[in-house]
Amino acid sequence: MQQLDPTPEFDGRFSDPAAGPTPWAETARALEQAELYWLSTVRADGRPHVTPLIGVVADGAPHFCTGLEEQKARNLERQAQVALTTGANSWAAGLDVVVEGRAVRVEDTTTLQRLAAMYLEKYGDDWRFGVGDGGFETDGHFAAVFRIEPAKVLAFAKQPHGQTRYRLG
Repeated sequence: MQQLDPTPEFDGRFSDPAAGPTPWAETARALEQAELYWLSTVRADGRPHVTPLIGVVADGAPHFCTGLEEQKARNLERQAQVALTTGANSWAAGLDVVVEGRAVRVEDTTTLQRLAAMYLEKYGDDWRFGVGDGGFETDGHFAAVFRIEPAKVLAFAKQPHGQTRYRLG
């Protein structure tokens, strides 16, 4: 998410008096380097659906893939608004990040090839994807690829505790 350069808005109401805004570069780095993300979508009946997944950040946006028969893909057919989270599972160290936005299907072959190369570089041979029919293919399975167009990003620093908001859309 390097090409974005939003102005941080520090929220002192939910922060330690010693804290300050988290620089965008630190938040972007946390998103890019995360190995695991949690994606929240909404089912047709309004119930939430949350699932862990892997992903990459390209052109300022997180990307993920999913089989079209999976719950999250079915949810996205009706409601494209999502929240993606990542961070450290501790109270006193690390940075938690929340990206809110709209999931948009990626079908351009050139972009998919670049994303497949990024998955391979980040996760290794177990995540080697072929590109075809507007998505990823592996072991006879098809996966649609989605880009999250960020509208808002929140960063929660933990030492000292501080909440920063970035408005993007």
